[in-house]
Amino acid sequence: MDIERFKHQHVEILDGIASLREFAHAGIKEHAYEIARAVVALSTVVKLHLAIEDRILYPALQNGPDARLAEMGRAYQDDMKGIANAYIAFSRRWTAAAIIAEKAEQFRAEANVVLKTLHGRMQKENTEFYPAIEAM
Repeated sequence: MDIERFKHQHVEILDGIASLREFAHAGIKEHAYEIARAVVALSTVVKLHLAIEDRILYPALQNGPDARLAEMGRAYQDDMKGIANAYIAFSRRWTAAAIIAEKAEQFRAEANVVLKTLHGRMQKENTEFYPAIEAM
């Protein structure tokens, strides 16, 4: 199975997270506009990635001949639901620069939790899930 598209999207997602981290470190209030734009851009990639995984990757694995990969895919899909819901709620809440600037510390606290979780998931897929798919 060719998963290059998924891997490329992971690079985009990880780059987006890194960009948000850089803006936050440089000053949330001072970079609220850039942060809002980065949240919107990241959300576009994340939502596309989730949709393609749900419509193509997971069904292909679950209907494939490898029972171990089918189960791994189910587990990854189930685990991602909570992560996706948390990220989508975060991204909806933080798209306006004025709100980000006004509630900078709340943004920082939520971003630290949600983006750390998303980052960890991308790394886990890159080191465990995708290699298992490519090995089949």
